[in-house]
Amino acid sequence: MYIGIISDTHDNIIRIDQMLSFLNEKNINTIIHCGDVTNLETLKHLSKNFNGKIYLSLGNVDEMHGLEKKHINFDNVFVFEKIGELKINNFNIGFCHFPNLAKELAQKNIFDIVFYGHTHEPWEENINNTKLINPGTLAGMFNKSTFAILDTETKNIGLKIL
Repeated sequence: MYIGIISDTHDNIIRIDQMLSFLNEKNINTIIHCGDVTNLETLKHLSKNFNGKIYLSLGNVDEMHGLEKKHINFDNVFVFEKIGELKINNFNIGFCHFPNLAKELAQKNIFDIVFYGHTHEPWEENINNTKLINPGTLAGMFNKSTFAILDTETKNIGLKIL
C-alpha cells in the first residue's frame, strides 16, 4: 500500500492539485498531512478532490487561522490536534507538525516511522529503530515544492519534487 505524505500546503491550490493528480494517477488512496493547511476552504478543496482518506495533524498556522478540529466535518478527513497515530499492515506510523514533538515520538521507539512538518525542509534520520521523516513543503515556500510517498510493504520512502 502506498501513502502520500504532505505538509505545509499553505493554501497553495496549484501545488495541491499537482500532487492530487499524481496520487490519483497512481491509485494512492491515503494521505497523511502533517499540518499547516491554513484554512478550511483549502481543506475542503483537498477533501473534495481526493477519493481516499486524509489523516491530518493540525499545525501552528492552522491554529492562527482558526482551523480547529471542531470545524472540520468532511467524511474522508480524520483530524488529530497534535499527534496522529495509524497502524497499516502492522506498520506503526506517528505524525505531527512540530520537529521537537516528532523527535520525542521517535525516541519512544513505539513507531516504525514518524512524519512531521513545520521546517519546510525535507529531512530523514533514524532515531533508535524509528525513521524520522519530513516531506518538506508542498506549497514550495522557502524550498522546492515536495511531498513523499511511503510504501508500507517495503518501507521505502521516495521524495517527489514538483
